[in-house]
Amino acid sequence: MLDAIIIFSFILAAAGVGFFSIDLLPDGALSRVSNIEALRFVTAAFAAIIGGAIGLRIQTGYRRLEAQVRDMAPEAIVTRAIGLIVGLLLANLMLAPLFLLPIPPDFGFIKPLVAVVGSIVLAYTGMNLADSHGRGLIRFINPNSVGALVVEGTLKPAGTKVLDTSCIIDGRIEALLETGFLEGAIIVPQFVLQELQQVADASKDQKRVRGRRGLEILNRIRETYPERIIINSSDYDDIATVDAKLVKFAQEINGTLLTNDYNLSKVASVQKVPVLNVNDLVNAVRPSYLPGDNIDIKILKEGKEPSQGIGYLDDGTMVVVEEGSPFVGGEVRVIVTSALQTSAGRMIFAKPQASAFA
Repeated sequence: MLDAIIIFSFILAAAGVGFFSIDLLPDGALSRVSNIEALRFVTAAFAAIIGGAIGLRIQTGYRRLEAQVRDMAPEAIVTRAIGLIVGLLLANLMLAPLFLLPIPPDFGFIKPLVAVVGSIVLAYTGMNLADSHGRGLIRFINPNSVGALVVEGTLKPAGTKVLDTSCIIDGRIEALLETGFLEGAIIVPQFVLQELQQVADASKDQKRVRGRRGLEILNRIRETYPERIIINSSDYDDIATVDAKLVKFAQEINGTLLTNDYNLSKVASVQKVPVLNVNDLVNAVRPSYLPGDNIDIKILKEGKEPSQGIGYLDDGTMVVVEEGSPFVGGEVRVIVTSALQTSAGRMIFAKPQASAFA
């Protein structure tokens, strides 16, 4: 609607200028025109076309500027606005004496020209200085903002991790921090905290338990590592999903996304956002069993085949034990015969040692 109003305003204004500009023609020229009203409408039509083209161009530029302002951090907008105001105030103070100088009437245009040019130059200088040296002001306005944290050295973008909701609920983030394998600051955006709260308040019991467990884990790691866990208030009202917000936030701070969500990992990778997937780490450090290796395992249930027994390693890997059904409910030492990697995970095939049947 606004776009149409801007373009229509330019068309109407240009048509009016074209219509009444005929009156500016010399009387001699007007006397040779047989139908002045027709000339007015033709001129107005041509002027309206030109006005529409100008309006369309200005409307496009306005939308581009609006998009740039929308993508800017609120702190940057505030500091630039302050720099602009300070620059205009300095221009007013410095250029005021110019109007007191006696200038010949023939050069009267110099005063407004210098005032306009000087105001533009000082306003632009003020905005640049605010961008370059306004970080202290950012820290004063919002101490928890990303910009403020970078200024005071709390946040180093190269080693910063952005924590996903699924990674908090999963719980392995706590163990990673305890072992020291995870370095740098860890940011939990406010919208992730809100999603975690929604999961904890869910109507389904299982989902509610997971959400509350995630909140407990987050509170524990915040108490244990208060200097590393940072709750950031950034949000994006124009982005609907939490996953899209996480990718956008990680892009803005040049951070690394920490998650165990496979789909989110792929989306972030497509958008050139570094990703640390906890599941990939687990698979990388999972013990590699070769044929002939021995494993002590508890047989929990029978397999698909009557003679098979099924057990699981500590990391969740399924072990299919041939001739293992007699040992269901007990622990037995088995010999690895082969391993199979599938899309659902890894499976190990084994058989009991000969001594197990003794």
